Amino acid sequence: MIYTIRINDKEYEVEVERGKASIISATAVSETTVAQPSASAPAVPVVSSPAASTVSSAAPSVVGGGTTVRAPMPGSVLDVKVTAGQSVRKGDLLLILEAMKMENEIVAPADGKIRQVVVSKGASVATGDVLIVTD
Repeated sequence: MIYTIRINDKEYEVEVERGKASIISATAVSETTVAQPSASAPAVPVVSSPAASTVSSAAPSVVGGGTTVRAPMPGSVLDVKVTAGQSVRKGDLLLILEAMKMENEIVAPADGKIRQVVVSKGASVATGDVLIVTD
């Protein structure tokens, strides 16, 4: 069977046969473009996940006067080294994220104060998930 799916403003035509999937084509899609199902492909609902929409924004971003620190990769939070209200300097260790059997230190992108710690020890995160919000 051939399906057309849309992920992050890109449309893929995928053929699934006996448990194996092959990408037939990929096209960039603008927000104003509406996908029309082809005669050979059944209409498939487009599913958008929050993680998929934030993949490209794994770097810190400014939110409401603060900065969000996002997960650069999927993994598990091994330890959180800061608490809300704590002052941090650029480069200070915020938390340790385990990904692919490696411990990755997530550090403060700038001087500031921890506004909110969004994750806790043991939490699983996806790429782009918000970990910590600073002022």
